[in-house]
Amino acid sequence: MTDLTYADYLQVDTLLSLQQPRSSGTADRAVVLAEHFFIVAHQSCELWLKQLVADLDAVVDTLASGSASGSGSGAADLELSAELLRRAGDLLRVLHEQVLVLERLPLRHFVEFRPFLGTASGAQSEQFAGLARLVGTDRRAGALYEAFTAAAERSGLSVAQVCRLGPGAGGLHRVAEALLDVGDGLWRWKVAHLGLMSRMVGGEQGTGGSSGIDYLIRRIVLPFPELRSQRGQVHAAEFAGSTG
Repeated sequence: MTDLTYADYLQVDTLLSLQQPRSSGTADRAVVLAEHFFIVAHQSCELWLKQLVADLDAVVDTLASGSASGSGSGAADLELSAELLRRAGDLLRVLHEQVLVLERLPLRHFVEFRPFLGTASGAQSEQFAGLARLVGTDRRAGALYEAFTAAAERSGLSVAQVCRLGPGAGGLHRVAEALLDVGDGLWRWKVAHLGLMSRMVGGEQGTGGSSGIDYLIRRIVLPFPELRSQRGQVHAAEFAGSTG
């Protein structure tokens, strides 16, 4: 077996060469360090987004695999989907924490290196756009929810029935619960980002020319509205039964 070091396996030298603050040589050390911090945080986000999108793409494929085989979505496929969704929920918590860490970016230093960003903006992240397509919005179902409803139908159940059965729906129930964890995690991440941007730029325009805070506010929605609505109806029915 060929000797392989930790640095070689992870390509650490290449990884650590990718942080190149544009303020180097034109600003004091504190500003350069602040920009370095900004770059590390956003590059880390992109790495976690890569894993997040890959996991959610795998969920869509796994839930659809039963249809391809004609045998329905088996128990193993549902458990794997739930497992991947739970990991995705945890990754969104990591992303949320990274936004909170960015609150340690001093405003005076951000103001100094912000011109070096040019028109670069997080809104241009292709991976974030891919995540949005997978998760969907409060008005449009994404690929994840479409795959879930199709898996439920192949099992002879509607989303409403999955919600009414609760744990009795087995793997479908665990997938539904994990979907909500993902949706809630994405919502919390967006809210944290809104708070960060309000703290840093107030009502000013975003670097990419967006309307800034207003642009972000319009995009903070809770995904999986049908699933939430059906769970609400279950709650209402059970509450009415317990008080009647």
